Amino acid sequence: MNSLFARKPIAELVPEGSEGTGLRRTLTTIDLVALSIGAVIGAGIFSSIGTAAAGQMAADGVTVIRYGAGPALVLSFLLLGAICALAALCYAELAAMIPQAGSAYAYSYATLGEVVAWIIGWDLILEYAVGNVAVAISWSGYFVSLLSGFGIEIPGWLAHGYREILLAAPDSPLKALMTEAPQIAGIPVLLNVPAFLIVAAITWLLVIGVKESMRVNKAMVIVKLVVLAVFILVGVQHIDMANYTPYAPNGFRGIHQGAAIVFFAYIGFDAISTAAEETKDPQRTMPRGILLGLLVCTIIYVAVGAVATGIVPYKQLLANDPLAAAFDQAGLQQFTWFISLGAVVATSAVLLVFQYGGPRILMAMARDGLLPAWAAKIHPKYRTPHVMTMFTGAIVACWALIGDAGETYDLTNIGTLFAFTIVAVGVMVLRKLEPDRHRPFRIKYVWLVASVAAAACIFVMLGLPRQAWERFAIWLALGLAVYFLYGRKRSHLRRARDSAAASGGE
Repeated sequence: MNSLFARKPIAELVPEGSEGTGLRRTLTTIDLVALSIGAVIGAGIFSSIGTAAAGQMAADGVTVIRYGAGPALVLSFLLLGAICALAALCYAELAAMIPQAGSAYAYSYATLGEVVAWIIGWDLILEYAVGNVAVAISWSGYFVSLLSGFGIEIPGWLAHGYREILLAAPDSPLKALMTEAPQIAGIPVLLNVPAFLIVAAITWLLVIGVKESMRVNKAMVIVKLVVLAVFILVGVQHIDMANYTPYAPNGFRGIHQGAAIVFFAYIGFDAISTAAEETKDPQRTMPRGILLGLLVCTIIYVAVGAVATGIVPYKQLLANDPLAAAFDQAGLQQFTWFISLGAVVATSAVLLVFQYGGPRILMAMARDGLLPAWAAKIHPKYRTPHVMTMFTGAIVACWALIGDAGETYDLTNIGTLFAFTIVAVGVMVLRKLEPDRHRPFRIKYVWLVASVAAAACIFVMLGLPRQAWERFAIWLALGLAVYFLYGRKRSHLRRARDSAAASGGE
């Protein structure tokens, strides 16, 4: 039992110099803020706010699956912004102390022990890999829509995955693709080729270098901010105050469940912490990047939510492209192509940041012996974890080729909230175990902040459907099986402790 909860000394978690065999330190505070905007403002704001505002009905059109927030969507964003701010403070304290690529995995290893660290590392795969599948499929939909606006049509069987068609409602037009698509051995060929290609392109970019990837990310961030600025400035001139009544049609229950749905719009700010090992002066830069990025994104979300629910009745936002649909319903069709372009760019940036973070988590786990050594290899020229970048890229690309986005949103949300909760608990544990350790960034009123952060994350998790909890439990059980069958036996920390114990016994 002691070995399961053995903590790795922080001194061993802090990487040595960035030259030689380590990752290259090139990122600044501006890079981190851009990374945050790139990760946070994407598929969530351009797609999930429709469901968060209008709610979700069953196929019978009567049974309510989720209650929407209505115009009180703004309150859902503020609620999430406050919760994520508390979690961000916890991330900032630990990131400044442990500037390693492992993010919440490394923090848990130093505070709560090896088995908890493994659970968090396994859990983060949900956020970075599974979430990226949903984003890639969402990107494909916007891309096909954008091309259609210019008269370029992609056959449906080349833009929708097999499971997406299989899980579509019986009366969905997508079902027709089952018979229209070419067949091989009686099986219809249904492949989301755009989703596959964008993941492949992003993976290649991340392999050749971090600085190059950040330049592309900054360019995409500028485009998406311009698009959202246009949406706000044009939309605010067409707000009808009558659309704000009723303001909270489903009361606090709608605000709560709306927040749980739209949480997908916030996941990703923690991806900044995976860049700690490639950041200049991380003790100062990491806290600034995390907190500034989250503040900017929350302000943008509140403004977009207020405008979207003001220009059309909130129920009309229930669409795959709610912002474009809002402009279309408001008679502003001349801007819809521009919104679609912004969505394509925004989701591309999210893909880049998520695909950036995942391999670094797995690389950190491999360094500790919990995964095979090949997973920790760094390219001799580009100084990137090229093996894991290509490995995770291949898995995400192939899954996106045939998968369905709807299956992954809730699973990603619950996994991310769980990680936030563990980080908040870890801050309190480390304050108790090592109160005198130097903390470059120190939370004031830490016991209040961290405990409220953990409780608030659990509260949002309770707004997710039962199916998400069941699938999350299965995922964690599978992860624990992998740990006990492979990782625990090969753990560098465990072997070092066993060796020390044997030497002491002699």
